[in-house]
Amino acid sequence: MTSLFLKSLIGAAAVLLIALLSKSKSFFIAGLVPLFPSFALIAHYIVGTERSMADLRVTALFGLFSLLPYAAYLLAVYYLSYRFSLTGTLSIATGIWLCCAGILLLVWVRLQPVLG
Repeated sequence: MTSLFLKSLIGAAAVLLIALLSKSKSFFIAGLVPLFPSFALIAHYIVGTERSMADLRVTALFGLFSLLPYAAYLLAVYYLSYRFSLTGTLSIATGIWLCCAGILLLVWVRLQPVLG
């Protein structure tokens, strides 16, 4: 029961973050938060109802590019699992995801006027 409650809190926090991001100048980051289609649906619904269809397209495109940090994370988990413990593997892989996501955001912010 505690596990289910914690999962619902994480889900609620993700939905809150998506809602807050959709109202910000960096609305496209809402496409980075969800990794599962259910969260993507929520993000796209919120952006679509609070912003224009063009902004929805930008969010969807950013969501597609957000697969790159996730792929780096998965590759890191795969390769690091041969050398490190579970905690070490997941910690390093999460750091790799954070670095890749940061690079994506920096590049996206510079290229967004070209893409939009």
